[in-house]
Amino acid sequence: MKVLYRLKDAGHQAFLVGGGVRDLLLGRRPKDFDIATDARPEQVRALFSNSRLIGRRFRLAHIRFGREIIEVATFRGTTPASAGDGDDTQVFHASGRIIADNVYGTIEEDAWRRDFTINALYYNIADYSIWAFADGLTDLKSRQLRLIGDPARRYTEDPVRMLRAARFAAKLGFTLHPDSAAPIPEMASLLDDVPPARLFDEFLKMFQSGHALQSYRCLRELGLFHHLFPDTGYWLDDPENNADAQLIEQALENTDKRIAEDKSVTPMFLFGAFLWRAVRERTEQIKNESADFSAMEALIEATVEISMRQAQRIALPRRFGFPMREMLQLQPRFDTRRGRRAMNLLSHRRFRAAYDLMLLRVSVGEVDQEVADFWTNIQEQSAEEQRDTLGLSGRRRRSAKKRRPESGSPS
Repeated sequence: MKVLYRLKDAGHQAFLVGGGVRDLLLGRRPKDFDIATDARPEQVRALFSNSRLIGRRFRLAHIRFGREIIEVATFRGTTPASAGDGDDTQVFHASGRIIADNVYGTIEEDAWRRDFTINALYYNIADYSIWAFADGLTDLKSRQLRLIGDPARRYTEDPVRMLRAARFAAKLGFTLHPDSAAPIPEMASLLDDVPPARLFDEFLKMFQSGHALQSYRCLRELGLFHHLFPDTGYWLDDPENNADAQLIEQALENTDKRIAEDKSVTPMFLFGAFLWRAVRERTEQIKNESADFSAMEALIEATVEISMRQAQRIALPRRFGFPMREMLQLQPRFDTRRGRRAMNLLSHRRFRAAYDLMLLRVSVGEVDQEVADFWTNIQEQSAEEQRDTLGLSGRRRRSAKKRRPESGSPS
């Protein structure tokens, strides 16, 4: 409200726009609030000392209030690049993808530049009215997701719009209009050229917001998933791999439940669940190709190889990538239930994540139930009981006696 009214009082148009308006009209709690204005980014910056300008593809102002950020965008225009002046430029890649988009215009032009009709909704602070363009309110009431303009052209301009189509359909429970859905399978390969860091941001929005399972199903239906996880996607349609597909769906369902219960989630776990089958297969290949690799060495080599190849599509940050590898590499160690090695597994910093993945493997018949029961029960035991269970109690006493210095020896 502060941002809207300060822009208005400075003589600018200021609208709450897009998802915030859409979600309020649907009775949902908006994730964030975005503002559109006729003020240029530099003018917004001059009005708010707590703001900074970001973005190369399209310049935006971020205004910070504590931990909250209000994003303010200048109305985008449709002026050809040749007609622009100064920073008003629109640059296209040879493929047709927009790579720079600092063309400013009117609210009407801005509305037609938005992706979906249900996002072309503006709340006007001046008179408390809603300005709707492209039949956005009609589509909202009919729960239909429809792209503004020619779908093929809009997907070419920004292939991520195909992922947004799947995400909004999953999140809102809307039906994707046939005209908007039709070009996606043939154009899905355009995602291969999207920067991996940007795809990681989209991954978080799709899989860490409470609608992971439905997002996954929409991605599969539209032929998009295997462009995000190629080592996973190629075998999902094989009926013989039904157990692995069930493992993924169970992991996604569990993630949605944790978010609904306001529990923490981490992208490394879903990455591990998606890649586990590929890592397992590559491990066997490495063992068959060379007798020089032990089973653990082959697993380590496979996790590094598969995760690095996956990073070429979605850039999983190191703070998630290394824990994900550790989680996968711990899986064979659950078979050892006696001795120091088992105790070290129990105290490993990735034990809980590895344990949760192991439970998923149990649920699809890849691991025996007795293994899960053992590791579940031992977590409820005291430290002394754990040592007894693992056969370490006697060893500790013998070890202590051996270390006791001889009588008369210096301490």
